Amino acid sequence: MHVPAHSTPTLPRPLLRELPGYNCLQRAAALHPDLNPLATESFFHLLRTGDLLFAQETRLLAQHGLSSSRFMVLMLLLNASNHADTDSTPSTPSTPATASTPAELADKAGVTRATMTGLLDTLAKDGMIERTPAPDDRRTTLVRLTEAGRTVLTEAAPGYFRHVASLLQSLSARELSQLLGLLQKLQLGISSSHPEPAAQTVPA
Repeated sequence: MHVPAHSTPTLPRPLLRELPGYNCLQRAAALHPDLNPLATESFFHLLRTGDLLFAQETRLLAQHGLSSSRFMVLMLLLNASNHADTDSTPSTPSTPATASTPAELADKAGVTRATMTGLLDTLAKDGMIERTPAPDDRRTTLVRLTEAGRTVLTEAAPGYFRHVASLLQSLSARELSQLLGLLQKLQLGISSSHPEPAAQTVPA
């Protein structure tokens, strides 16, 4: 399918091909007393792993005219639509169950509202979403997935999830569970001791 020119993803930052090992870091610790060799080596490998995974995701999604951010927004809208199909909770006129507001999407994605507006602009231009005023408050904008957006997800999602599985196939189910627990523990520790702003700016 056609890949919109403005959808060209931002490449991840470069990292050293050869990361400093424990012995190298241990020698550096003699000059920098605050340097914890094991923690620093682990940190570098987490960064490298994140960049490798992000690069894989970027190349895969680019085949469908998507960036990681655009894919995330489409999945959020699909989830809202699917949830509406099974949820017995009545929707309100201002926010029908199949729609989301830009503010809700920004909060769920953890990005600024300005960033979400930019993402929605590109998705709307490509016909993947539609924005309409709320029936009872025209100041409120509602966002829905279009059939074109659903088609893109139908094409992209199977290959995406197969690729995710293949990237982690070197780990057993037990190892994946252990990794997940450690990552969640690390994320909680970072959030508790080094809180970050509630929202961030990401490339569209």
